Amino acid sequence: MHNDGKVVPLHRAAADQADHSRLARLPVILLQVRDKAAQQLRHDLQELFDNADDTLFEMADRARNDVDQNIFFEAMRDLRLKRKNIERGFLEQFFEAFAGLTQYDPTANRLPRTLIIEESAPRNDDTERTVAVQAMVSRVLKRDGFALDQLTARFSALLGNRLENPHNPLGPAMLCEYFLQAGRNLGVEIKVKLILLKLFERYVLADTEQLYAQANQLLLATGVLPHLKPATRRRAVERAEADPPSEGLSDSQQADDGVEEVFASLQRLLAHVRGRVAPTLEAGATAQPINTRDLLRLLSHLQQYVPSLEAQEDFDLRSQLEQLLTRVSVRSGKSRVVGTADEDVINLIAMVFDCILEDRNVPDALKALIARLQIPMLKVAVLDKSFFSRSTHPARRLLNEIADAAMGWSDCDSDAQDALYVRIEQVVQRLLTEFVDDPAVFSELLAEFLAFTQDERRRTELLEQRLRDAEEGRAKAELAGLRVEQALNQALLGEVLPVSVVTFVQQAWSKVLLLTCLKHGDQSAEWRADLQTMEQLIWSVQRHDDAESSLRLLALVPGLLKSLRDGLSSAAFDPFATSEFFSELEALHVRVLERSDDADHSATPLIEVSPQVLQQTCAPIAVATPSPTLPHDDAGLRQVGQLRLGNWVVFDEDDDQALRCKLAAIIEETGKYVFVDRTGMKVRERSRTELALAFSRGAARALDDTLLFDRALESVLGDLRRLNRGK
Repeated sequence: MHNDGKVVPLHRAAADQADHSRLARLPVILLQVRDKAAQQLRHDLQELFDNADDTLFEMADRARNDVDQNIFFEAMRDLRLKRKNIERGFLEQFFEAFAGLTQYDPTANRLPRTLIIEESAPRNDDTERTVAVQAMVSRVLKRDGFALDQLTARFSALLGNRLENPHNPLGPAMLCEYFLQAGRNLGVEIKVKLILLKLFERYVLADTEQLYAQANQLLLATGVLPHLKPATRRRAVERAEADPPSEGLSDSQQADDGVEEVFASLQRLLAHVRGRVAPTLEAGATAQPINTRDLLRLLSHLQQYVPSLEAQEDFDLRSQLEQLLTRVSVRSGKSRVVGTADEDVINLIAMVFDCILEDRNVPDALKALIARLQIPMLKVAVLDKSFFSRSTHPARRLLNEIADAAMGWSDCDSDAQDALYVRIEQVVQRLLTEFVDDPAVFSELLAEFLAFTQDERRRTELLEQRLRDAEEGRAKAELAGLRVEQALNQALLGEVLPVSVVTFVQQAWSKVLLLTCLKHGDQSAEWRADLQTMEQLIWSVQRHDDAESSLRLLALVPGLLKSLRDGLSSAAFDPFATSEFFSELEALHVRVLERSDDADHSATPLIEVSPQVLQQTCAPIAVATPSPTLPHDDAGLRQVGQLRLGNWVVFDEDDDQALRCKLAAIIEETGKYVFVDRTGMKVRERSRTELALAFSRGAARALDDTLLFDRALESVLGDLRRLNRGK
């Protein structure tokens, strides 16, 4: 039977007819809004996928291992193959959502799946993804929530039915739902899914302001709720009172409440320092606060003129802002000031930066760079109050990571040629030139900076480990040398022996003992055996008049010679170098056995071994100079006891420059503390007592390596609390 190309399955035909029927019941203006929005969304999705390939490639290039690298490469391949399907699936669901408005039931519709987390659900990939989506939706609502409120109200008026924001087809929750459902067949890891969600936020959700503005303008032009004014924000509050939220608040809602609560607490503390941003206004003029957007424009203008490093000390942000506000007031004919909340943010950031720039733990070279970050940090704090309550905020983390990486900077470092300094300078410059009002740049710079510092840290840790191994080996060698010296003193001092035997023990057998002590320790059977061999050698060359000694010597010599040869062989001695000694030793043993007369014995050079003889013939062994004894409760000793590996210390022992060092090794055997610079090179070595004395006289001090911004913020809050108590 011939198949007609126009024939379609009955179920498909029925579905198409149903869709057409539903669309026919929608007002034409809503279809125009839908089509206009679809054009923008299609363009944004294409931009997303155009940039996703580069982003995933960069992640693969920075991957720590082959497994992670393969994950990103596989994701790139999968995304290229399924890109068109995802774009098509997204728009299909978008159109379906508009068609479904004709059947919308506010009493039956639940929240989109992207906003639902079961309270009993375990922490898994789905939960992590949902939390990320909630945070994205929250940011859009915070930024463009009012425009969405107006759009939803206009949709409700056209439909004759109350529509809720979460079910608005153009709302952020629904947009995320389309994207997640369209990409559900992507076989990628959760880390890749989270990256794609971030890209969706950057290239799609970032344009919701334009999306809602165009839709509202179209509806307004056709007379849909033309009397809506921007000031009618009470509508959202009234709806919240009419429909109280459920008990199970989402993480993002709880987080927003926490942010507001923290900032409200800060404002109570800051109330006593208001008025520091005071432009020169006409007497009696009514002050009109500028809105946050205009404040950001003024700050962006100042940001372009941040002075060079050399002129930072003369730059006062608040006075510069006062001058700008004065000019704006004169030009507009209205007295303009900063709103209370924004002034509180300005004062708090200014005080935090004042505290940072007075912090003795921060290298001077870094202070000059940090000072240039004051305006970008102020702008991000104005935009996002969680900057003060969330320690993981990307902007705060970036500042803290910069300070942590540069902790080891010393005045003697060459800034111009230092890779870390150059990288930090690049970060600062990018923020000054690129950051307008999109805080995403902080996340990008943080990821790049962390990748750079991790490479630096791995190299430094490798050098430090090698240093620790070398220092521990050197300490063991010193202790073994001292133990060998003690053994030789005990065996030789006061004895009258042939010179050749004394020389052999000091120059050859001492090395055998040293190697045994290093390998097996001075409590081992091997050590005791080598000591016994040395004692037997000394006894064997001394004159004995009794017959039993002669018999003992005859029984002893074969084993003694074997032990001597084995010991020298284990120490890799050249047998030819010691052959002369063994020939002479044989002659010595013969003379002892023959009980030669005194004249014959006089042919053998003898020496009484004294301390001076040992010092002349033994290789010098470094012995630590005895240190003064300090009481156990000495303040310097307590400071030394608090040091841990990785702590930074400043030594001011040199007259010209202070040296910042990191504690890389504590050698228990010798009590030595070994310090390195930030490249991992050894620069200082001190005993426990020497270090305690340096702390006591102020020649050394430990650096506070806690988070810089957090430390400064806590210090400022402490000052504000004391100020409030004194009022």
